Amino acid sequence: MKWTDFFIPTTKEVPADAVVPSHQLMIRAGMIRQITAGSYAYLPLGFRVMQKITLIVREEMDRAGAVELGMPALHPVELWEETGRVDAMGETLIHLPDKSFRKGTVLGPTHEEVITDIARAYLHSYKQLPINFYQIQTKFRDEARPKSGVLRTREFLMKDAYSFDIDQEGLDASYDKMFAAYCRIYQRSGLPYFAVQAESGAMGGSDSTEFMVISDAGEDILVRTEDGAYCANLEKAEPAPLPEPGCDQQQALEEVHTPGNTTIEQVSSLLGCRPADMIKTIIFQDDDKPLVALVRGDHTVNEAKLARAAGVSSVEAATPSQISQWTSADVGFAGPVGLDARVIADQAVTVMHNAVTGANKTDYHFKGVNAGRDFEIKESADIRYAEEGDRATTGQALIFEKCMEVGHVFKLGTKYTAAMKANVLDQNGKARPMIMGCYGIGLNRIMAAAIEASHDDGGIIWPISIAPFSVLIVALDVRDENVMAVAQDLHDTLSESGLDVLLDDRNERPGFKFKDADLIGVPIRVTVGKRGLADGIVEVKQRRNEQVNKVAPDQAAKAVRDLVEQERGLPAS
Repeated sequence: MKWTDFFIPTTKEVPADAVVPSHQLMIRAGMIRQITAGSYAYLPLGFRVMQKITLIVREEMDRAGAVELGMPALHPVELWEETGRVDAMGETLIHLPDKSFRKGTVLGPTHEEVITDIARAYLHSYKQLPINFYQIQTKFRDEARPKSGVLRTREFLMKDAYSFDIDQEGLDASYDKMFAAYCRIYQRSGLPYFAVQAESGAMGGSDSTEFMVISDAGEDILVRTEDGAYCANLEKAEPAPLPEPGCDQQQALEEVHTPGNTTIEQVSSLLGCRPADMIKTIIFQDDDKPLVALVRGDHTVNEAKLARAAGVSSVEAATPSQISQWTSADVGFAGPVGLDARVIADQAVTVMHNAVTGANKTDYHFKGVNAGRDFEIKESADIRYAEEGDRATTGQALIFEKCMEVGHVFKLGTKYTAAMKANVLDQNGKARPMIMGCYGIGLNRIMAAAIEASHDDGGIIWPISIAPFSVLIVALDVRDENVMAVAQDLHDTLSESGLDVLLDDRNERPGFKFKDADLIGVPIRVTVGKRGLADGIVEVKQRRNEQVNKVAPDQAAKAVRDLVEQERGLPAS
């Protein structure tokens, strides 16, 4: 392919509204163009990358035994009402009520309801299981604040797969197959990924794993040990239990006047204690009854962990009027002493002594609070977010890094099949809901993550497996017949050997061409120039380093093929 026959609208200017490197470089390299907020066109260079990613994903799904189908973007809202997810998805679910014939229609952000509807129509016996369906399709979410290029959009390309099994053992096997397939996809795509323990969120289900790439552009936090033996996202991360500190004898319980001081910072400053010496009492509602979480003053309640510990699907913060009713005090003065409610204490609270906490009396706090004497801890669990300074259960320090999610696999269980009555007959002829798994990959995110993980001041450094072209031949002195003859011959030879090659035949200055070459990030560059040919050489270099190999023109094709094999992680021939 000749550059002059292709379409690569590069620009040297950094877009004013692009903040993260992947967004900046995809625009500068002429790969994407924003059409409206949260919606992008993929220009030819970017589209080639997406095609290569799609091919890898499709090959690995097929290899894992998944069966491809296509599902509609338009869904009847009745399917979502069957599972109760209209409310769960909230404002991200795009409704189309503008015309009477579209009333009750939504744009699909995900397809659990649709695939379950298909399954219940055609799957009736355990003999038809297991089966795993997948699709690669555009999805829609009404993202309020799209940003960071293709990382947070309203329209995106996704591969989602859904497995159906007769029992938990079958689900475990399907899940393991998909987990292995995902690892192969990210390895083949050249991504430095981490597989981390995760929460299931609105998807529901039990076990789930996110696949993360470390990046300052990410909006998630990866919590891991140095050796990578433990990896979890911040919502799931479980710090090691804190040890019980040495303690002098218990102080007497003392009520102190703290007028207008309602926050941890205000009270600790007034009383001359540390936030870590305080017990924070957070009140939630569970069927109009109080559910109280106790955490150390410098810690934060993790609502997902609290819900698990309480055995409920989710928790909701109590209203100010409820707090006043249940504590007999204004907001900011709640505490566990004398509180008539279900209380779950974080593990860190169970080892505290002589703490400070609200007195359930407006403008008053208690000092010298001790569990066992002043209040009873009947339930305790890890219900907080991990913090800097925490350690893993192995004793290793936990490292916190920003990251972006590129995929997620879930064990959904019967959340959808039970709600939608998607039953099959088991070996005993008894009807039972199929057990599901769900497996999603954001293809756009793989593209962005590859750039975030591998770029420099000059531009993108593509892994060869997903690069738009494997080889870029830069012809200098394009008006010189010998230069163009050698460049064209090398282009044809490499193309015939199965490599995708781009020939820069533009009549531009060498520096301009080299900057564009670095910007678009093709892994291997060959420079053919009049001066070099006079010395009997062409220059071959990899994008990822500065080493230039000078080889004879008739040896250039072999030198390039050797570097391609090296880029692919294979030994040079």
